[in-house]
Amino acid sequence: MTNALHTLEKPALQAYLQQHVPEFGELLEIEKFPGGQSNPTYKLVTSDKTYVMRAKPPGNLLKSAHMVDREYQVMAALADSDVPVPKVYHLSEDESPIGTMFFVMEYVEGRIFWDPALPECSNEERMAIFAEMNRVLAALHDVSPNAVGLMDYGKPGNYFARQTGRWIKQYKASETVSIPAMNRLMEWLEANMVEDDGSSSLVHGDYRLDNLIFHPTEPRIVAVLDWELSTLGHPLADLAYQCMQWRLPSFKGLRGLAGLDRVALGIPLEEEYVRQYCMRRGLSEIENWEFYLAFSMFRLAAIIQGVVARAEAGNASNPEAADMMRKAVPLIATMACEVIGELVE
Repeated sequence: MTNALHTLEKPALQAYLQQHVPEFGELLEIEKFPGGQSNPTYKLVTSDKTYVMRAKPPGNLLKSAHMVDREYQVMAALADSDVPVPKVYHLSEDESPIGTMFFVMEYVEGRIFWDPALPECSNEERMAIFAEMNRVLAALHDVSPNAVGLMDYGKPGNYFARQTGRWIKQYKASETVSIPAMNRLMEWLEANMVEDDGSSSLVHGDYRLDNLIFHPTEPRIVAVLDWELSTLGHPLADLAYQCMQWRLPSFKGLRGLAGLDRVALGIPLEEEYVRQYCMRRGLSEIENWEFYLAFSMFRLAAIIQGVVARAEAGNASNPEAADMMRKAVPLIATMACEVIGELVE
């Protein structure tokens, strides 16, 4: 099987995985999932069961990007925690039969919702789904990194300062055109950096609806996916990142909730969702919420710009989606500037 990213030879892959994955069986089918802008993801159907393979893309990649080994590490560590994750079987590093690092995990049956407005659900189920997302996010932030062997999974302290610096570098390395709103946003974040309050937890880094698998019939999360950006950091980064959905429009893949009557749909308002999270974690009100939102929007825009740059270099996982995302970067940056009151002509 050949595509724009990997050459997947079924016999070689089968021989390799039969050596490293117990009871792997005969490899019958390889199917690429349509998502996975960062790390191409494949369904491996065997004579006995179905697996998922998640791989680092080939080509020249940005430093510290596409860390599938970190995904493998964190899911293995969370196996016995209150955070539902797929079972992982093997990480291929040095002798990969597909030319890049990859790992294999279980295929989890369930539902993935792509539209946060949840048009396929009733109001009651929408309410329950958002409550479940909130519960699992709080559970993740309550996990002790030391207790699960992740004490060295990230650097302690100054999370937002370090992350802002990192993503500014990542963005500039993948910049294809100058975007005034992004330039102003980067200046503002550096000039208005929040003080380190000592809060630290395991953070997912991309916690949103379509990275969650729900039970086939119940509003219950059975697997949290896409841990590439996970690290030790500030839990409010995850909360603000998810709350961007309330503010983003439904624009060619952004899938936001702006402009919708959320009360009529049974979806909690942003303020209520934040309040529920704070109650679960014993927190008082959150200060500097605008900074956390602006930071999250900037980071999302920088991530999307990386997809755009890979598309122009010819190694994007989904070039058509990359074309749509090219328009999303200035849109998100402009919205972030509106949040912080820094309008750009």
